[in-house]
Amino acid sequence: MASPLDTSGAIVFVDTNVLLAADDAFDAASQTRVREWLQALWQRRAGRLSTQVINAYYVGATRHFAMPQGDARAKLRRYQLWQPWQIDHQTVETAWGVEARFGLPYWDALIVAAAAQSGASHVLSFDLQHGQQIDGITILNPLQATPADLALAD
Repeated sequence: MASPLDTSGAIVFVDTNVLLAADDAFDAASQTRVREWLQALWQRRAGRLSTQVINAYYVGATRHFAMPQGDARAKLRRYQLWQPWQIDHQTVETAWGVEARFGLPYWDALIVAAAAQSGASHVLSFDLQHGQQIDGITILNPLQATPADLALAD
């Protein structure tokens, strides 16, 4: 199992709440930290997400932040470069196993399952417990870890 600070080829799956925090000007400190993470992931081409994250981001950005639909769509078109994992039957089966074994809510278990199947070593999330390891995936809270912890920063 990888340690939370394992830096060898770190691939980071980004949860919806992290993407939304990058657009949330209400909490400037969190927004800054999240944007540092996203910038590092873009620079290292180490970011991943899933179709679940893309869809949840679109709804959250347009409904809760009143982002114009065209702006939200443009952002999501950029994130297509992160090779979004397509949620399929195997991912759902894996999520059910994670849900049962770790007691996670289904949507969080689906995030972990998609991360594992996309080849990620870490999940960046506000919803999951920082430092927890789930089936070889290490959970990181973007306010409790930095890109430098994974050798993702210059």
